[in-house]
Amino acid sequence: MLLPRWLAGVFILAVAGASAATRPNIVYILADDMGVGDVSALNAKSAWQTPHLDRLAKEGVAFTDAHSSSAVCTPSRYSILTGRYNWRSARKSGVGGGFSPALIEPGRVTVASYLRERGYATAMVGKWHLGLNWAKAAVAKNAKATESDVDFAQPFGGGPLACGFQEFFGISASLDMPPYAWLRGDRVEGAPLQPIAGNQGQAMWRAGPAADGFAHVDVLPREATEALAYIGRQDATTPFFLYLALTAPHTPILPEGEFNGKTKTTVYGDFCVQVDDVVGRVVSALKARGLDANTLVIFTADNGCSPAANFADLKAAHHDSQPGLRGAKADIYEGGHRVPFIVRWPAGIKTSGRLSDELICQSDLLATCAAMIGEKLPGTAGEDSVSMLPVLAGEKLAAPLREAIVHHSINGSFAIRQGAWKLCLGPDSGGWSEPKPGKAPAGSPAFQLFNLQDDPAETTNVIAAHPEVVKRLGALMKSYVERGRSTPGAVQLNAGGTSWAETAWMAGFKD
Repeated sequence: MLLPRWLAGVFILAVAGASAATRPNIVYILADDMGVGDVSALNAKSAWQTPHLDRLAKEGVAFTDAHSSSAVCTPSRYSILTGRYNWRSARKSGVGGGFSPALIEPGRVTVASYLRERGYATAMVGKWHLGLNWAKAAVAKNAKATESDVDFAQPFGGGPLACGFQEFFGISASLDMPPYAWLRGDRVEGAPLQPIAGNQGQAMWRAGPAADGFAHVDVLPREATEALAYIGRQDATTPFFLYLALTAPHTPILPEGEFNGKTKTTVYGDFCVQVDDVVGRVVSALKARGLDANTLVIFTADNGCSPAANFADLKAAHHDSQPGLRGAKADIYEGGHRVPFIVRWPAGIKTSGRLSDELICQSDLLATCAAMIGEKLPGTAGEDSVSMLPVLAGEKLAAPLREAIVHHSINGSFAIRQGAWKLCLGPDSGGWSEPKPGKAPAGSPAFQLFNLQDDPAETTNVIAAHPEVVKRLGALMKSYVERGRSTPGAVQLNAGGTSWAETAWMAGFKD
């Protein structure tokens, strides 16, 4: 018997034997710039093995058509925490830096705030990269404050503590972006900071202020240590949500200790294996505390593999981080935003070792959490979030979970996917791959249409043969922009309204 969608959360809780006092814990592990093919369970031809992630897949559900909402990191992280497409925020393209202002709107419901209000302990460890409101030192009247005017001795606003997390330990942005200092709660550890020089190559980082003793190579091990310590303080009396946003295998690519050279492939491969080790240690810590059975563990990445991994070296090692996919990080093509996504929950997933080709987005976390505890989201939250619980329950779906999914590239290009059809609302990659923005061959169609079932590598633009598909998907995309949501409910406002999206592609889909 098929369960109605709204009952899926109730079904899972009943299966898990959960009650209000024994709601499942949630550990969300986010790798940084890691491709689908970098997990050996998802790539039979992988040049290295990821045994801990493979076991996670064997004991849970691995999704083969999972996507970040953007092909780069700041916007993807916004969607993970808010259940809202990143382009509805004030950031319409690109990524933030370590000194960028807070991106999540004050008062917006996040996964952390939603769960905290329902009795969860909430903590974050690792890379924030969603902006902070730094305190500024006194400057002359009418003078514009700059990065050099930040007062690191003062608390900052707009960070994890302002977005529902009770505890935070991590860094402000990517590990190659200053400031280089540990943050705890809403304070910088080790202030004052002093300038350091940048570094080049795969161990790249930019010049900027750093705390005394801060070493890039120590960051991933320290993130693991802090996450394990947090789990070690938990017990079965209070459910918890831990968001572990790792800084690897993003640049600087610095595998540490026993992992340096372990795979005999590339330093990037070694770093991926070090990430795998962190996952294994987290699961072991849950088991040691007796929390394993009723903890939902999710592993994914914020976007596809970056060119910084050195594709030439990977090819020489017979490894493809985005196997069979076109493009990479930053692109509108599948390699930019199709990501590994593995879910393990012993008490709630009764049929383990499954591969699911259901189309999902990382924005779906918020709705999944709400359904998992048997509640609904407010109408003003999670506008692009759809619960994955029916898939985890093994329910035979009568229809896809999502009507469609929207993709976004680093330069703000859109694509919309429905079933096998994917419409890219531009003529190029929108990112770093060829054809780069503005470099499409003369005479190229304004849009690109691909049938991913017939052409998963996006090699052939079939737009001329299917004008009806273009019209349907373009109109749907336009409605998602104008309604401020892609789920049922009252119209919501995008930051900046809709005028920012009135580009050439929208002009072609007037009512």
